[in-house]
Amino acid sequence: MKYYSISEALVKAQKYCAYQERSHTEVRTKLLNLGQRGHDLEEIMTTLIEKGFLNEERYAVAYAGGKFRIKQWGKNKIVQQLKMRHISDYSIKRSMQQIEDDVYRNTLKELIKKKWNSVKESNQLIKKNKVARYCIGRGYEAELVWELIEKKNE
Repeated sequence: MKYYSISEALVKAQKYCAYQERSHTEVRTKLLNLGQRGHDLEEIMTTLIEKGFLNEERYAVAYAGGKFRIKQWGKNKIVQQLKMRHISDYSIKRSMQQIEDDVYRNTLKELIKKKWNSVKESNQLIKKNKVARYCIGRGYEAELVWELIEKKNE
């Protein structure tokens, strides 16, 4: 493994962070792979935060927005994934506030509609269960899923 000086590792970390939003954990892992340890690693992390290359709240908002818009994940799954990345509760809460309720509900309605049309099942109860399990598995709240499934079938 090649050894990188603090300044070389800092430049590499800045490029890594500039490419896309990164969590503190991702950057710390990258620095460890570059051979940085202890005080040097913490100094680089501090510099990245001070210069705005690393911002936990900004990362959480970008992550949540992307997973919701692109992958159509529900809030439960997004929160779970952010916690796995060691994001603070404050940043998670802020990221969830960025997802508008009406957009969230409409996305779930579309997901239910798509899944409903793709499930080949004549028994309505079994069909409802399959659709609900699918949506809950994508991270949507069970109460909301069932509420929208019942409204769809009225």
